[in-house]
Amino acid sequence: MKVLYDTILKAKYTGRPNRFVVTLDLNGESVLAHLPNPGRMWELLFTGVTMYIVPHDKPDAKTKYRVVGIERDGVVIMLDTNYSNDVAQHLIENKLIPGWEEWRVVRREYTVKLHGTSSRFDLLLTNDAGEEFLLEVKSCTLFSKTGAMFPDAITERGRKHLLHLKELQNEGYHTGVLFLVQWDRAQWFLPDYHTDLEFAKTFKEVAPSLDWKAVAVAWDETFTMPTVTHECSYPSSILDTEAHDSGVYVMVMHLDHDLDLEIGSKGMMHFKAGYYMYVGSAKANLTKRIERHKRKRKKMHWHLDYFRGHCEMIAGLPIRTSLDDAECALADAVRGVAEWDVPKFGSSDCDCKSHLFGMMENPIHNKEFMDVIEDFRMNILDALVK
Repeated sequence: MKVLYDTILKAKYTGRPNRFVVTLDLNGESVLAHLPNPGRMWELLFTGVTMYIVPHDKPDAKTKYRVVGIERDGVVIMLDTNYSNDVAQHLIENKLIPGWEEWRVVRREYTVKLHGTSSRFDLLLTNDAGEEFLLEVKSCTLFSKTGAMFPDAITERGRKHLLHLKELQNEGYHTGVLFLVQWDRAQWFLPDYHTDLEFAKTFKEVAPSLDWKAVAVAWDETFTMPTVTHECSYPSSILDTEAHDSGVYVMVMHLDHDLDLEIGSKGMMHFKAGYYMYVGSAKANLTKRIERHKRKRKKMHWHLDYFRGHCEMIAGLPIRTSLDDAECALADAVRGVAEWDVPKFGSSDCDCKSHLFGMMENPIHNKEFMDVIEDFRMNILDALVK
């Protein structure tokens, strides 16, 4: 079996200055490492988690090391997307992907011209009948306890790519996508309609026309080529009920100073410096509601409108769901991980103590908070997977 790296070191994650660089503790020394995966990976990157790094093979590189993997719950996860095509080719050529045993790789980065437009695909496959198969390869690193979703950030490019694959399929080409799910505990796979609803809608539309698969792969600390543990199921019926622009959300904000502020009819309220999490809901136009909250200039309507102009917006986290009681349930769960709350803020029309909660650490980097988001976005779906 092929080993991808000669020297692999373990280090502890300490921070991420930008999309492509992380700071690490390597045996007590603070070092920088290149991260060849630009995904958000909020569900993986927590202070103290083990990362796997290798010495950078480029002498003029800005960092001494390069990240190749990370651990979650003791499971080794591949992060180095530079090897996605190598892994896919290995699995295909060794007939490890169920249903694709007839195919073999004949070319990498194959270009096809259609209606004057050139498109490059990761792999060109063929079989004994001489048929050709244009294949795109995607690495999936967004997981829950037993599920996987893609993507973990909005990708208009990815959505257009799906439409192009469908167009080529209509022109007589055999096209498809291979999702390499880097989590061998994943039993099901769905497009991430929470993060990118338009990608999910497009995937739902084109999936029946494409030859695609999501396979769970298992790695170990040697990063030898992985095995396929199983093909993930595709519970498409969940998209029918859940993938709509409605549901609940959490707005994450930062207030850098103590503040006394008049909040509409509630009067003067005190807010101490820290990070805040506001829980709300929208029965329609969830995306627009979140975008409205991100803007500072607007007509004052909700309690949050008064507070928003005095803090930095960190993120808006949509949770698209058909559950009627999701808002109060989410508020209760966030309250359970928060350090304080602002009494009766945003909860005038329910029995909740508050819908605005605070903590000193950025919630995006707090595992307990991100576990709440995972529970409401993904783990709750386990009961719906047949």
